[in-house]
Order: sequence, then C-alpha cells, then structure tokens
Amino acid sequence: MRPSKRAPDELRRVSLERGVSKHAEGSCLVRFGDTHVLCTASLAEQLPAWLRGAGKGWVTAEYGMLPRATTERTRREASAGKQGGRTLEIQRLIGRSLRAVVDLTALGERQITVDCDVLQADGGTRTAAITGAWVALYDAIAWMQARNMIGGAVLTDHVAAISCGIFGGAHILDLDYAEDSTADTDANFVMTGTGGIVEIQGTAERTPFSQEDFLGLLALAQRGIAQLVDLQKLAVS
Repeated sequence: MRPSKRAPDELRRVSLERGVSKHAEGSCLVRFGDTHVLCTASLAEQLPAWLRGAGKGWVTAEYGMLPRATTERTRREASAGKQGGRTLEIQRLIGRSLRAVVDLTALGERQITVDCDVLQADGGTRTAAITGAWVALYDAIAWMQARNMIGGAVLTDHVAAISCGIFGGAHILDLDYAEDSTADTDANFVMTGTGGIVEIQGTAERTPFSQEDFLGLLALAQRGIAQLVDLQKLAVS
C-alpha cells in the first residue's frame, strides 16, 4: 500500500491554473498534489550574444525553491552567492524539455525565459515544473501571435514529465516525497504529446533494476504523461 493510498498507476491530483501573473506574457500555477510550482514565461527581444544574427530564437529556464518550500527553511541561493548543482541541473533539464517542442526559427530572434519557482515541495518538483512550464510557454507564444509578432506554428507538440519508481517491490507512478525518499528505484521521464522521448533520468537507490523493470516503468510513464497532456489540452482550450 502506498502511503497516499493511491493505486500504483494513479497520479496525484493535478491542476494547471493559467494567467496567475499579472505582468508575465504567460503563466501557470501547477499543482501535483502538495507540490506547487509557479511558472512564468517572459519575452525579451534581446538574445544571448552567441545567438545574435543566427536567425532563430531561444527558450531557456530558471528554477528555484522558496526558503520554506520544504519542512525546514533552506537558505536562499542568492544569499549563498551561487546556485547549487541540483538547481543548475534541473533548470537545464526544463530548458531542454521546452526547446524539444519549439521551432526556434519560427520564434525569430527573441528569447523566452520560463521561471519555475517552487512554492511548496512534496516530491516531483522538476516534473511538475516541466508540465506547467509548457502551459506558460503556450500562453507567451499566444500573446505574441495576438500581436502579429510571429506567424506559423512555433510550438510543435506538447511536453510533460512524470516520475516513476519501484517502491515496496511495486512499480508506481508520480512519487511524492514519502515514496521518493525511500524508493528502491527513482526515475523521471520527459516525453512529448506524440510519445517522443526527450529525456530519461533513472537511478537505482539500492538494488540495481532490470531491463524488465525499466520497460515496466516506461509503460507506466507513457500512461501518466498521456493523462498530463490531456490536462494541458484542457487547460489551454
């Protein structure tokens, strides 16, 4: 039995609330159970120096956790003077995930930055952030299209992410912190709406897992991401 009493293939309650930021071109408050992440997409006409004149744009991301997003206060990284390795790894993952479904040439020489700020953490912050970031990005692109700044399809597909793991000998979907912190295996899957794999991160925390286990987790992730994509479609409809 899972601590949350959910079935092995059951997501936490997921919600995607659009338009939560007055000033951002796109925004989404995403909730995966008790994990809450605010995603805001901001447009800038200026590109990084290394991309200027290339005839295409850029989509990037930044990620952070509020000091009391967890059970004990965590010092702000700004006060420490640098970002931690985990923060850098997650924000790069979010950026890669979003760029996988963006036609950068159609975007033009502009940059969209998606900020993902964890308000409350209970496992799966990176997967929630990616899923909500797509909605914020969708709205930022719609904002540009409404002003005739871009033409054609800039977003080529949906992208969403989910965690899977082996807990108590069972394959389970969408781990919360109680499961994530004690799971035998923990994996994150990033996939597109059409089923393309963007990235897989998997770790055996204790006993190495088999190929059969991996394929079982992949099948579980595919079903979970299909549900998340349906929720994205509903949110932006």
